[in-house]
Amino acid sequence: MDGYAFTLAGADLVARGSGALYWPAQSLLCVSDLHLGKAERMARRGMGQMPPYETRDTLTRLDDEIEATRATTIICLGDSFDDTAAAEALSLDDKLWISRMQAGRRWVWIEGNHDPGPVDLGGAHLAALPLAPLTFAHEAKAANAGEVSGHYHPKATLAVKGRSVTRPCFLLDSDRLIMPAFGTYTGGLQSHAEVLSTLMRPEALAILTGPTPSAMPMPRT
Repeated sequence: MDGYAFTLAGADLVARGSGALYWPAQSLLCVSDLHLGKAERMARRGMGQMPPYETRDTLTRLDDEIEATRATTIICLGDSFDDTAAAEALSLDDKLWISRMQAGRRWVWIEGNHDPGPVDLGGAHLAALPLAPLTFAHEAKAANAGEVSGHYHPKATLAVKGRSVTRPCFLLDSDRLIMPAFGTYTGGLQSHAEVLSTLMRPEALAILTGPTPSAMPMPRT
């Protein structure tokens, strides 16, 4: 399986270059912070125009990940939609596309701060999903262990041949994994931000996304 393999709380996982997480033993694929409908929300609120294809680009990449892993359980780890109105504004074609991906699979929408209520789509809608030895939730809690979360859209910068390269990344320590945003045009928070430095242990790793996912000590400055 392509990606960076690691263990969290005894579960063998794979951080894929796309920003998705795969759990082979559970045939489970997890993605976080899709923010579908972001362009629509920004236009609706007079915040400027974005290219209108971000939803379809995100769905294409999600479809590709499902096809590549053959996962039978899909977890969308919160902020799947940019807000409730954005979910309601999805085109019929996009809703049908999601329905096709859901067919024959267990599909779980975890509630996020952008989409706190259920939407008119199939699948289960949960605040969090305990699946021993892990717990899937939108936002990390300092006291939790074995936790997989999103929310912060972490990214990290490294020097490559004299230039700086910034990529979305997973943040990993012995207690938790914080996932990168999977959605197109979602932005990110540098790993040295105070909230991430506080949540993550000193030995934390940043697993950079890209064609060949790689790990390095989590940048803190």
